Amino acid sequence: MSSANYSIDVDPSRDLVRVRLSGFFTTEEIDHFEAELQREHRRLGCSRRGGPLTLNDLTGMSIQSQEVLARWDEFLRNPTHRSRRLALVVASALGRMQLQRIIGDRNARVFTDATEAEEWLFSGGEASAS
Repeated sequence: MSSANYSIDVDPSRDLVRVRLSGFFTTEEIDHFEAELQREHRRLGCSRRGGPLTLNDLTGMSIQSQEVLARWDEFLRNPTHRSRRLALVVASALGRMQLQRIIGDRNARVFTDATEAEEWLFSGGEASAS
């Protein structure tokens, strides 16, 4: 039995998508999450502007298997749901290391503080590891 859980909240007035992921995911659960996120992106209608600003709270997420990390990497590289800017909030150093390996060339940054992450999203500053 999986312990994965997620929520997606959209704020159209700010072009903001807030995602909360927790637990241990299977590749099938990532597929379901990806489909729901794509629906929310279409509903938000910001693809013409380069995608939304996205704040991902991963503080409740367990360390993932290599198979699942490979699927998250595939997910992050999918251009159909790319974000203009992507802030990822983590609780552990190991989680940060896993994310920094799969972020790729995205305009993304990893944080341990949600307030700092949101400030960066709206600041227009450059992406760099924090």
